[in-house]
Amino acid sequence: MKTVGMVSLGCSKNRVDSEMMLGMLREAGYEIVPDPARAEIIIVNTCGFILSAKEESIDTILEMAEYKQTGACRLLVVTGCLAQRYAGELRSEIPEIDLLMGVSSYEQLIPAIGKALGGAKPTLTGEGNRFFCGPRVLTTPSYSAYVKISDGCSNRCTYCAIPLIRGGYRSRPFDDIVAECRALAAGGVTELTLIAQDTSRYGNDFPGGELLLTRLLRDAHDIDGLRWLRVLYCYPDTVNEDLLDAMATLPKACRYLDLPLQHVNDRVLKAMNRRGSQALIRKLVKDCRDRGIIIRTTLMVGFPGETEAEYEEMLGFMREARFDRLGAFAFSPEEGTAAADMPDQIDEDVKQYRLDRLMTEQQVISASLMRERVGETCEVLVEGRRHGRYYGRSRLEAPEIDGKVLFASPGRLRPGQYVNVHITDASEYDLIGEAVQDPC
Repeated sequence: MKTVGMVSLGCSKNRVDSEMMLGMLREAGYEIVPDPARAEIIIVNTCGFILSAKEESIDTILEMAEYKQTGACRLLVVTGCLAQRYAGELRSEIPEIDLLMGVSSYEQLIPAIGKALGGAKPTLTGEGNRFFCGPRVLTTPSYSAYVKISDGCSNRCTYCAIPLIRGGYRSRPFDDIVAECRALAAGGVTELTLIAQDTSRYGNDFPGGELLLTRLLRDAHDIDGLRWLRVLYCYPDTVNEDLLDAMATLPKACRYLDLPLQHVNDRVLKAMNRRGSQALIRKLVKDCRDRGIIIRTTLMVGFPGETEAEYEEMLGFMREARFDRLGAFAFSPEEGTAAADMPDQIDEDVKQYRLDRLMTEQQVISASLMRERVGETCEVLVEGRRHGRYYGRSRLEAPEIDGKVLFASPGRLRPGQYVNVHITDASEYDLIGEAVQDPC
């Protein structure tokens, strides 16, 4: 039996791919080990979304390559977005790589490893439209899992390389998703997070062109054993009132809308090739507020040609909307995208200033919103214990990207339990409280 170690970088969608590769390896008889020093085969599943992600991926590949000298590694495998897009450069610059595999070739992983062990150096980066799915080895805690409902993207935002890497949008078969949700629940998962590059477009590419995310949410809601359902990565013009009504009324659905906006100025949105307008965004924010749904969003500063007035317009909207969760990043010119070649590129120092100022203002907004939750009692999913306090998340905190609820409990708790917590204090991003009854 050969030992395999996996390093998964980037987003939760990439994590699901990693889990499926691990599932294939386990079924083929490989032993999965957490320590790369013990792994005879090391797989680095890379991210190539923006420059910082590419740099992290390359640094990790080089770090893992050292185990050929200091550990048990016989085979270094590089998969994922960076491998898909820059296979030639990786092959020439990092000769320690034995197998390169892009995002559309994972089903060939086992035979490709066999060839590499035999001395070949395969490179597999062909394009494909089939949805990759199979058995998984969860790398998340046993009670929480991501479910990928589509792959690729057809939005063609001018700054984004995802369509160049993963191809056009393709929805996963409806029944396959529901079956996987049932299997995860039967295995003890109580929190499911539905993910894709564009979740709210799900089903639009099927015959008839119907948006099916609401139906999917309702079907998953009926699965025994599940307690929380969450949806990430929605696109403004495909979020309809039916979806918001389902989020607001289904008992298991989290009233949490992840809605990356990128900007709110109409000219900038058009230059980004983002569908919709500030008027649409304003309506969505109101519709969510009316239903008690919180909003997580992402904004971009320093897009080519962004004027100071347009930046200030975005700041003003942010202050008005008071987004519950907000991440931001500076525009990064990605090779092959339209925005990389646009005129009026913004100076890096200006981009960083705009980013720092925006996040400083959001910190104040977040602190105010968190203080408003003091005095409420909420259901919390226990994740662990540190420094004498338990920590976890309520329905309004998504795994890995949001803050925590820190709390004391008179009784012992274990990860995966649910407990009611009375909130007594708050910081900019975390809540503090006390368990008020036995676990739910």
